[in-house]
Amino acid sequence: MSYSWAIILVVIVLTVIYILNLPVFGKHPVQKRLQRIKNLPNYKDGEVKNESHTPPKADDASYWQMIRKMIEGNENGSPKKALPHVEPDLNHSENLKITWFGHSSYLIQVDGKSILVDPVFSERTSPFQFMGTKRFAGTDFIQPADFPALDIILITHDHYDHLDYASILALKDKTTHFITSLGVGAHLEYWGVKPSQLTELAWGEETSPLPDTSFTAMPARHFSGRLFKRNQTLWSSFVLKTKNNNIYLGGDSGYDNHFKSIGTTYGPFDLAILECGQYNKMWPFIHMFPEEVAQACIDLNAKVLMPVHWGKYKLALHDWDEPIKRVVKKSEELHLPIITPRLGQSFTLGENNPTDKWWLNL
Repeated sequence: MSYSWAIILVVIVLTVIYILNLPVFGKHPVQKRLQRIKNLPNYKDGEVKNESHTPPKADDASYWQMIRKMIEGNENGSPKKALPHVEPDLNHSENLKITWFGHSSYLIQVDGKSILVDPVFSERTSPFQFMGTKRFAGTDFIQPADFPALDIILITHDHYDHLDYASILALKDKTTHFITSLGVGAHLEYWGVKPSQLTELAWGEETSPLPDTSFTAMPARHFSGRLFKRNQTLWSSFVLKTKNNNIYLGGDSGYDNHFKSIGTTYGPFDLAILECGQYNKMWPFIHMFPEEVAQACIDLNAKVLMPVHWGKYKLALHDWDEPIKRVVKKSEELHLPIITPRLGQSFTLGENNPTDKWWLNL
């Protein structure tokens, strides 16, 4: 009996080791990349820190409570019908054209260039495609193979709903260059992205990989990690400057003073694309509530708000359409122009800004 149990134990250990070394989990930074991270002013006690103290949960919430609530779920967390979409226009554009694919994946086309942000086209935002909630019905209208050649893929941070292993594998040979937060390049290189294709930025660093185009990494209030150890890579928002436009790409963030600071130094912005969704009172510091999203746009001194991080995956406890309803309501109260495109809808900023409340028809 003891011999049999020993064999079972060895099999279990080897299986765990095998699983934890699957490519989907990526790699932690090492050597020069790790040293760059350790030299960051916000690297302390073995991890990257936010500018403000950022607990992972509220003081009155427990991890058990969070797990229990997630298991209980919300019957309205997913739409009852397939979400409508519009066939995207992926042709080049000189004017600022944007196409949203759901959640935080969107394509920016301007000055004849194509920039794809946080491409996630898998069925689940999970290391294993047999685990986790599925994407909403109707949101699988586009796949990596549908994209033409890209100039830039921008990755804000390394969470599964922003950095998708399968999508990167399918897109890495379609793009000229990757831009991402410091440390995330360790994952990308492990997955076959060439170092010459890759630029990693710390907060305040700028790169100009294309004529008349610059990206500057800015702070965000969030965290990082794909396995057990958090905050070994950086998370960022980005300022994108093109020939005629100044755009803020928010990434994931809780509300904080950095929005006001960025708006004062780098604004005004023609557009702020801000995450709006997957929030909860149990984790109030790492994702904004919709009302905070509208205020962040004002802090940034942005002319127009486009909320993302909703409309494709159920990663929190709120109704699937609650984020957009609340942020539209608050934006209207503040007289803040807001863009609400349908999935796949391509629009040119300032010419045909979509404002239809399409979710009310579902």
